[in-house]
Amino acid sequence: MYEIYCVEDDDNIKELIVYTLGVTGFKARGLHDGKALSEALDDSENSLPDLILLDIMLPGEDGISILRRLKEDMRCKAIPIIMLTAKGAEYDKVQALDLGADDYVTKPFGMMELVSRIKAVLRRASSYSKDDTVRFGRLEISEKKRSVLADGEPVVLTNKEFELLNRLMRNPEIVLTREQLLDAIWGHDFSGESRTLDVHIATLRQKLGAAGEVVETIRGVGYRLREK
Repeated sequence: MYEIYCVEDDDNIKELIVYTLGVTGFKARGLHDGKALSEALDDSENSLPDLILLDIMLPGEDGISILRRLKEDMRCKAIPIIMLTAKGAEYDKVQALDLGADDYVTKPFGMMELVSRIKAVLRRASSYSKDDTVRFGRLEISEKKRSVLADGEPVVLTNKEFELLNRLMRNPEIVLTREQLLDAIWGHDFSGESRTLDVHIATLRQKLGAAGEVVETIRGVGYRLREK
């Protein structure tokens, strides 16, 4: 049985979510804030949850800060996280996805919609193979662990940077066009500037250090990974 933590300070919403998850086949635990979540995760008698529902507007430490902390924790970074966001909080949604959130649900939401989103995220998480690690040059990436190593050292990437590197590493020596990368990572309805891709590539190379020299620019076309 999948276990889900729901971090929500509104008791009525939290109790409704926990109840709904319970009657739809999940084991659910409601938590009031980031401190309660940390205590639950640190409890040696408890195994880690299979998924976390995390409200953004919380007392004390806000959800975005908690998300960032979880994704920097090697023990917790692979736990799928769905953010609960306020209507119209577009910046919060973008920031959460860039930090590694797997999905977000905008309040007010229907309970069956939430259950459907949870099942979809859990399906994606369970579809990863036991050993999905890919290596190229001095780089190593794992989708399941959401981890990247450069010269054996861990590298912290945003969600978009991770997806970009992951796409390149799973297509080594193949030129991926700018349009292919933008569609795959930002979506077909992306309306921002194409310069966004270049900025992410530049930041990615910087974070990877010397190991990032394998990311090659094909002028006027796109990018590829090529062994130097």
